[in-house]
Amino acid sequence: MIAEAPVIEALSLTKAYADLRRGQFIALDRLSFSASAGEVFGLLGPNGAGKTTALRILSTILQPTSGTALVTGFDCVTQPARVRHKIGFMSANTAVYDRMTAWEMVEYFGRLYGMEKDHLRDRMEQLFDRLQMQKIRDLLGAKMSTGMKQKVSIARAIVHDPPVLIFDEATSGLDVLVARALLDTVSELRDQGKCIVFSTHIMREAERLCDRVAIMHEGRILAEGTLDALRQQHGQQDLEDIFFDLIREHDPTTATL
Repeated sequence: MIAEAPVIEALSLTKAYADLRRGQFIALDRLSFSASAGEVFGLLGPNGAGKTTALRILSTILQPTSGTALVTGFDCVTQPARVRHKIGFMSANTAVYDRMTAWEMVEYFGRLYGMEKDHLRDRMEQLFDRLQMQKIRDLLGAKMSTGMKQKVSIARAIVHDPPVLIFDEATSGLDVLVARALLDTVSELRDQGKCIVFSTHIMREAERLCDRVAIMHEGRILAEGTLDALRQQHGQQDLEDIFFDLIREHDPTTATL
């Protein structure tokens, strides 16, 4: 049986910035990983580990200093328009426009993706039913709760039914109920065959959601694999213990924090 090609491939991604005080700062250092259809791949790491930088490269927002990023076979640097049609992106900082209703916002993004009017309307009705958004379809963004805004952000990220979804610290700042609903939605999308990259620093989320994880620190991957494989390899059952042991091993100063 021939294995399917990865949907996402990051190959030796490096991102360097000029820093007037410190000289060159390396945000990503030869980062490589892949993710497949029907899989949630977790990028785990503390703030500043490079998770957001990696996901912004995959989303065509940033360009790498070197290395290659491919999404469904399209190059994120040389074919950004093709990549954008294949992905949906959501983060904790995704803005919702105060003067647009939930329906108007999702419709606006559907039109940006070039969706035909009748198909877009049918797709939106489906999404508003699935995400229980019918009651807020005419509500302005300025009057929405945090949970409502997250639903709008999810709907506009998936309105064009992309094969790849990228969630960058998407549960940060959410209350427990809203965060749980978001994680349930991610699980449903995975079951639909989507390829999902999910970055977080919350280990319990990763344990509940991810099929494979990569633990990052200072732009590098320290360990990668299924949860069971990492537990066997490191002799720990708790992902948080594995995480802290790896970070301390590579950065002893964290032991005194």
